[in-house]
Amino acid sequence: MTPQRLERIHQTLSLRQPDLTVLTDEVHKDRNLSAIVRTCDAFAVPEVHCVWPGDQYRLRRNQTAGAGSWVDVQTHPSIDTAIEHLQEQGFTVCAAHFSDRAVDFRDYDFTRPTALMLGNEKEGISAQAAGLADEHLIIPMQGMVQSFNVSVAAAIILSEAQRQREAAGLFDENRLDEETYQRLLFEWCQPTITKLCHKYKLPYPELGEDGELVDPQGFSALVNGRS
Repeated sequence: MTPQRLERIHQTLSLRQPDLTVLTDEVHKDRNLSAIVRTCDAFAVPEVHCVWPGDQYRLRRNQTAGAGSWVDVQTHPSIDTAIEHLQEQGFTVCAAHFSDRAVDFRDYDFTRPTALMLGNEKEGISAQAAGLADEHLIIPMQGMVQSFNVSVAAAIILSEAQRQREAAGLFDENRLDEETYQRLLFEWCQPTITKLCHKYKLPYPELGEDGELVDPQGFSALVNGRS
């Protein structure tokens, strides 16, 4: 762990916006999902929620450029449970969806706790999801094409969210709670050790100020005792 990389990790964590997230409503192309995750990392979104229309959520590495290591991905069994989960946490769920009640995305206040919901490539937001959403947002278009690619739409809307939050000073200080910050700091600094902890159900060992384990020999002994 170089000092420069450790500083970059601290800087990135300090900019994360815990009250901004993305929910995908059965977006099924893994390249689109991966591109959305990469976009979330770029705009300081720490977590993505997915309703996946199959058995396993997948990330395409050449699309994420490693962003899958920096953004937590949570899956849900259905769109209604996902929306309910986010609303219970205080998020306003905003569907990127054209309807009579849709507003220009630039007119929405993204400084509020917000979950941006994106629909699948073929049908967009489902009728069920649209009905459960708190708000509907649209991106005005002046061309012949009727809609953006879902990952492009995510980038456009999150760019506006970033602009508003930056103007409001929400990037000026760390907004992650201490427990989450320390957990992510360990996982980002020590991804291999993190995997071993999960595999052998071990607590994370103490991390030094340099991003390295305080007692690597002690941790090795614990692992050897479990293997």
